[in-house]
Amino acid sequence: MSIHLNPYLSFRGNAHEAMEFYHSVFGGNLILNRYDSIPGVMGDGDEGSKIMHGQLDTPNGLTLMGADMPDSMADAPDVSVGGSSVCIWGDDDEQLRAYWTALSEGAEIHMPFEKAPWGDTFGDLRDRFGVNWMLSLSDGSAE
Repeated sequence: MSIHLNPYLSFRGNAHEAMEFYHSVFGGNLILNRYDSIPGVMGDGDEGSKIMHGQLDTPNGLTLMGADMPDSMADAPDVSVGGSSVCIWGDDDEQLRAYWTALSEGAEIHMPFEKAPWGDTFGDLRDRFGVNWMLSLSDGSAE
């Protein structure tokens, strides 16, 4: 038996572009299902090309899901509201720095990826799709 927890990001018409970008950053297997792949589930007829469900599973065990909010859910919050962050942490210096570099493209940097007062290397940014990311590279002293 197993249980998993992963972010599910809500977009306003750019989920395909965002999920493809995250695929380029993290690698792995990306599955994108459009609203017109399962007629009548959600979304109006003119929303068929929007992403109903996207899932990215990476080689190192990360899972990121996302979808376009249908017009019928116009009042529901999406990633642009910025009420939460996706956090990636670990001790793989090369991989975390590569993620930071890729996510930084077109991003608003809130805190550069550098040594933090608590010893780890930490950075905080809002990517070009409005998703807040925090990356933390362990200094190894807690091991």
